[in-house]
Amino acid sequence: MRRAYLDACVAIYYVEHHAVLYPRISASLFPPEGQLIVPVFSDLTRLECRVLPLRQRDHELLARYDAFFDLTDSVRAVIDRAVFDLAAELRAQHGIKTPDALHLAAAVRAGCDDFWTNDNRLAKAAEGRIAVVVFDEC
Repeated sequence: MRRAYLDACVAIYYVEHHAVLYPRISASLFPPEGQLIVPVFSDLTRLECRVLPLRQRDHELLARYDAFFDLTDSVRAVIDRAVFDLAAELRAQHGIKTPDALHLAAAVRAGCDDFWTNDNRLAKAAEGRIAVVVFDEC
């Protein structure tokens, strides 16, 4: 079983069925053979995903996000003091933005094997801690 932390962008691509990336993310989440993938996300991921539907008063999309984050086969990564401390180290050492540092630190502290994102710049900050899987349109 492999634990994959989903950055907000990946959750958005999946829930909103991005034309190019949804099939790749779906195939990665549910491989026909091989290792089971357990999706992991934090309340920060949930917050970032819910902003646009709330702003646009899109109740249907908000319900889709809420259903996604309530999946029984997923794991919620807790953002506690240890995560904030690691995030501060990652920001100081690699100059990444606070939300990115928090996501990455949450994934590491939650014992994830992979960090799924669309930002290949996070690979250097993650090096030696967690594998980064980049989903982009290239």
